[in-house]
Amino acid sequence: MTGPLLLGVRHHGPGSARAVRAALDAASPRAVLIEGPPEGDALLPLAADEQMRPPVALLAHAVDDPGRAAFWPLAEFSPEWVAIRWALAHDVPVRFIDLPAAHSLAMEPGHAPARPTAPADAAPPAPAEAGSADPTGSVGPSASADPTGPDPTGPDPTGAESAGVAEPGDVRIDPIGVLAEAAGYDDPERWWEDVVEHRGRGTGGAGGSDAYGPFVALGEAMAALRETYGHGGHDRDLVREAYMRVQLRAARKEFGDGVAVVCGAWHVPALARKTTVAADRALLKGLPKVRTEMTWVPWTHRRLARHSGYGAGIDSPGWYGHLFAAPDRPVERWMTKVAGLLRDEDHMVSSAHVIEAVRLAETLAVVRGRPLAGLSETTDAVRAVMCDGSDVPLDLVRDRLVVGDVLGEVPDDAPAVPLQRDLARQQRSLRLKPEALERELELDLRKDSDGGKSRLLHRLRLLGVHWGEPAAGRGSTGTFRETWRLRWEPELFVRVAEAGVWGTTVLSAATAKAESQALAATALGDVTALAEQCLLAELPDALPVVMTALADRAALDADVSHLAQALPALARSLRYGDVRATDTAALAEVAAGLAERICVGLPPACGGLDADAAAEMRGHLDGVHSAIGLLPDSAEMAGRWQAVLRKLAVRESVPGVIRGRAARLLLDDGRLAEDEAARLMALALSPATQPAEAAAWIEGFVGGTSGGGLLLVHDERLLGLVDAWLTGVPADAFTDVLPLLRRTFSAYEPGVRRTLGELVRRGPAAAAGPAHAETAVPGFGPGLDDARADAVLPVLRLLLGIDDNDLAGVAR
Repeated sequence: MTGPLLLGVRHHGPGSARAVRAALDAASPRAVLIEGPPEGDALLPLAADEQMRPPVALLAHAVDDPGRAAFWPLAEFSPEWVAIRWALAHDVPVRFIDLPAAHSLAMEPGHAPARPTAPADAAPPAPAEAGSADPTGSVGPSASADPTGPDPTGPDPTGAESAGVAEPGDVRIDPIGVLAEAAGYDDPERWWEDVVEHRGRGTGGAGGSDAYGPFVALGEAMAALRETYGHGGHDRDLVREAYMRVQLRAARKEFGDGVAVVCGAWHVPALARKTTVAADRALLKGLPKVRTEMTWVPWTHRRLARHSGYGAGIDSPGWYGHLFAAPDRPVERWMTKVAGLLRDEDHMVSSAHVIEAVRLAETLAVVRGRPLAGLSETTDAVRAVMCDGSDVPLDLVRDRLVVGDVLGEVPDDAPAVPLQRDLARQQRSLRLKPEALERELELDLRKDSDGGKSRLLHRLRLLGVHWGEPAAGRGSTGTFRETWRLRWEPELFVRVAEAGVWGTTVLSAATAKAESQALAATALGDVTALAEQCLLAELPDALPVVMTALADRAALDADVSHLAQALPALARSLRYGDVRATDTAALAEVAAGLAERICVGLPPACGGLDADAAAEMRGHLDGVHSAIGLLPDSAEMAGRWQAVLRKLAVRESVPGVIRGRAARLLLDDGRLAEDEAARLMALALSPATQPAEAAAWIEGFVGGTSGGGLLLVHDERLLGLVDAWLTGVPADAFTDVLPLLRRTFSAYEPGVRRTLGELVRRGPAAAAGPAHAETAVPGFGPGLDDARADAVLPVLRLLLGIDDNDLAGVAR
């Protein structure tokens, strides 16, 4: 080597990774410099640990503001990762030389620092042209106060982004997009695959001058672009490149010219340019700075595939990983993977399918003038041959293989905040392993291990670490069962770091945060929800503080809607006492007091409400009705509540939606006779009632997902009243009530709507008396045919293996 070896790469590019490995083998440098935060130098030896398995990422966060964080992700096929592992394997010093995270995190998200002055010998920037973010990307951080939100720099197809944004008037160019357009391609990704990823496969390990050829060609192309576009709208790169030049000079002074630099190809011309030390230091003068901490964290292929944050727009990390790992015949090996996945999902795929899919992919590559079948060709072949032209199984292939659910691993001794260590200890003890693939977890709270998992997940949710979200279970709905939907995302490491300010263990942190929220809460509903969370998370030390705040807020709050909103959470909380061995006596006393006040204040509070307030109050009515049934010793309270519902059902000053709902709740509880319900409906739908008010009554009585459609199916008397009213609505009022009616009936199941249509088309039943007693479902006779029913008895006897007496008992 007669000078520093500048290896310009595309981040997360398997072709670049193979070329870097070949170039390092050929050059045998004395030191390797990599674009990345220097704070990570102390963590580099962990990359050789047996427990380290990419994809992983360097995570930096501000000590005083953990939410201000940045990631530097590295996959197995990332050129930087290959360079790190090569240096460690050959006992060669390896360092990061990008702008320190202490500076990049200190810069305001979404606002670049003062525009730096370029060195005197730098090419003047040309007029900005339209384009996207830097596709040769630099491994700059994705820094944001919200690390899950979009990165200020926008998507970077190379997998690396800078920490800042261009100032107003700057337009970022896409270097690879420009090169692809010049080559006659309309797809930059396809151009890059043809030129880099698919060229010379199988010779990536060649030594000699051939190992440097790709870097020379790409460096020349980037030099031409930089001459034309200057910094291309990436003005913060001038600061970063100045810092990299300073570090490169220091390394050459220490190791001579035997230094290899692995960086984004966009930066190669800037690092090769001769500038003065004074000019570079002037660009770095006065940069803001914060105290930071850094560690390794696991990353996921799915996170690499995101276009927001540091996802970098790598659409197919699974495919890239396959290209990098496959020793030969990548298309054949890929089709074999696809066939295996589809077979596991019970799709009929044979070896003949694989052979034919490979042939079709290769033929498509020839027709399209490509050196090797790429992802588009293999996808088209899989769709045509293995998926019978359907995109449904193809979506599975995209999700599981093209993107993938790979979650990396880091060593146990990697630096971490105390809260993260406690979480990892509990994950191991509970055998609750973080996974990138979303999965459902069914818990039986009567088991100690499942109870521990439930407590951990609830405590993490209270801390804002949403690893799991409660889901509706397929089995029992009792309090002894819980269903969770789990997926671990890399951003959760940032959330854990943020939650570390509350304590060093999950229990202590959740307790401290619950106490703080209880003291700060001003709304009664917030405190009741917090009390429910404390019971679910089993925070005995926080519960007294929460209960004191709850009693204070309940005593001072006179708004009936607030009381009604708070009661359901309290009633649910009382159900957890038996399961979680928690004393809920104080909670029951507060809940009973709220119920008393609601019964007194609800009727006058429902008078004179507008449409929006009435709809909201109807929701509170449902919640209170369910909650009162859960209260202990609720017989007397239930009687008082039914009296309240009767008042609401007949009081004309109450909006129709509330009157209708009150009547329906009484009917469902058996406290309102069917004849009385029909009478109330007839009154509500009488000609004297305004159409809009009548439509609101219908919505309250049969609307929503509470079985109102089935009620009309089985009681044609009520259906006839609705039908007669609807046909009598004046034309000028019909358009006003139509949206409300559509909202009411669209909530029904398709089968219910179809049956209602058949009943209306057929007209009223001819039989007298209660229509639902003799009326049949369309397609069935009006009565039971005993002779035909008896004909199936011999078959049942044979199937069940029982005699006539037993069969008669079964029939009864």
